[in-house]
Amino acid sequence: MVCSGNVDVYARTGSYQLYVDRIIQDGVGLLNEKYELLKKKLEEEGMFDEIYKQPIPRYARTLGVVTAPTGAAVRDIITIALRRNPYLKIILYPAIVQGDQAPESIVKGIQALDRAGVDTIIIGRGGGSLEDLWAFNEEIVAQAVFECTTPIISAVGHETDTVITDYVADLRAPTPSAGAELAVFDYGQFRADLNTYYNAFNQTMQRRLDICRERTESCRRQLIYLSPASRIRQQRLSLQGMSERLRSLMDRRMAESRHKLELSAARLESLSPLKRLTGGYGYVTDMEGKPVTGVSGRQENELLRIRLRDGALETRITQVFTDQPGEEKETD
Repeated sequence: MVCSGNVDVYARTGSYQLYVDRIIQDGVGLLNEKYELLKKKLEEEGMFDEIYKQPIPRYARTLGVVTAPTGAAVRDIITIALRRNPYLKIILYPAIVQGDQAPESIVKGIQALDRAGVDTIIIGRGGGSLEDLWAFNEEIVAQAVFECTTPIISAVGHETDTVITDYVADLRAPTPSAGAELAVFDYGQFRADLNTYYNAFNQTMQRRLDICRERTESCRRQLIYLSPASRIRQQRLSLQGMSERLRSLMDRRMAESRHKLELSAARLESLSPLKRLTGGYGYVTDMEGKPVTGVSGRQENELLRIRLRDGALETRITQVFTDQPGEEKETD
């Protein structure tokens, strides 16, 4: 323990008395106090404000690492980073991370990688005591992190350890391994997601193409149906159908008319005078062609024409008889 105050003498007895006005733990206690004072100072200066935080690139191609060249931290960072993305380029700045020379070495590493143009920088080391991690609590290191134009991930110690660079950096990682996971995207998962998006895109495009094909085919059929050639073809088919129906109707009507004509011809033939001529009958007309249907009005010496089956005769009336037997019409 370290105590501070003043010493006084009690005059009556001659004894010394110590009046303590401040008691702190030796070692760690001093570092904790220094830590809190620096943290408060930097916070008041605005170095912890979120407005100064830069986003960590999602697809980093070059990763800068400021840490010790040996130890579990650098092995974990490299192993996990390359496992997540085997095509990643890693630039390691072998810094001193513990001791009096550590703050300056870490600052040089940050500045060197910032000039190299890497996508993301990880600063950190493995776990340890507060004294072991103290280089990341120095003001010059915090200032270098704040002024760096490249996004920085602070990955110092274990999950319970907290240093000043954790507050100043753009992102805090609980461990160096977690820092590698936050800095490097998972290429395998990226490819799986890409394949998923690719398949979904293809399926969506295929559905869209199928819909477009169906619409195109529908439009094509409608165009064919509504085209002048199609209209003409339909009209021709319709006209052909009407023509066939008309022809069928005409044939039926002709057949019916022919049948009626045959019946009428048969009846006419049965009533025709010429038909009767074949049975020994004749058709008598006067010289003007008027038919002679009776003896009334007929005179002797009048010329008549008799039509027979195979010709005609011209005859003269010599005597006129009535239908009553025994009676004879007298003529002058």
